[in-house]
Order: sequence, then structure tokens, then C-alpha cells
Amino acid sequence: MRCSAVVRPGFHPLSIALMVGGFMIAWPIGLAMLGYMLWGDRLAGFADGLRQGFTGAAARHGFTPGAGFGYSATGNAAFDAYRASELERLEAERRRLDEERREFEAYMTHLRRARDQEEFDRFKAERTAWKQRSGDPTKP
Repeated sequence: MRCSAVVRPGFHPLSIALMVGGFMIAWPIGLAMLGYMLWGDRLAGFADGLRQGFTGAAARHGFTPGAGFGYSATGNAAFDAYRASELERLEAERRRLDEERREFEAYMTHLRRARDQEEFDRFKAERTAWKQRSGDPTKP
């Protein structure tokens, strides 16, 4: 099953219509839509940066990611070592999955750009062919 956003960042007919409608309803909505159109592709990286910043700050203050607030040593050294190793393993798995997600998003961005380039090349070829058929003196 293919899942994609209906409104994706960039200047697309639906995005432009939503931006204009937003400005007509209330200018902050239109401004927010314009911001999404311009910088929406950077939101995923921004969210990752925030999450890493919060995780790092929490670790500096004694909070182990995944362990939860209020968890401390149980008094059983073997269990505490086991819990620490499992949490580190889970954190490594999360980092690996985040890296795979970033790679997939980069791949999808590349595919979108390739599709856009193909559509543009097809348009240029059809336009050139049309001008040659019609005998347009301004043909390239």
C-alpha cells in the first residue's frame, strides 16, 4: 500500500489553493501554509534535531532514554546491568531505524525529483514537436 501526503511541500496546485484560501480566511493561516510550502521538506530534520536535543539534555540530567522518569538502581547489580544493556541495545536499534528512515526519505525525494524531471523533459519534447508541426517561427 502506497501512502503519501496529499499536500506536500512545494508549489503545487492544491498547496497554492490552500495558501490563497488561508489568506482569505485569516492571514496567519495563509502565512503558515506559505512557510510549509517553502520549508516543509526540512520539518523532518527539524523534528529529529529536537528529539536528539531533548534526549541529550535528559541524559545529562540523569534520565536514561527508555527507562522512564523515576527509575533508579534496584539494588540488584545483575538486574541493573541487564537493564542498562537492554536499554542500550534498544537505543542502538532506534538509531539504526532512524538512519534507515532518513535514507528512505532521501531516496523518495530523489524519486520525486526524477519524476518531476521526466515530466518536464516530456513537456519540452511535446512543446518542441508541436511548434515544429505548427510551423511556429519562434521555435527553438
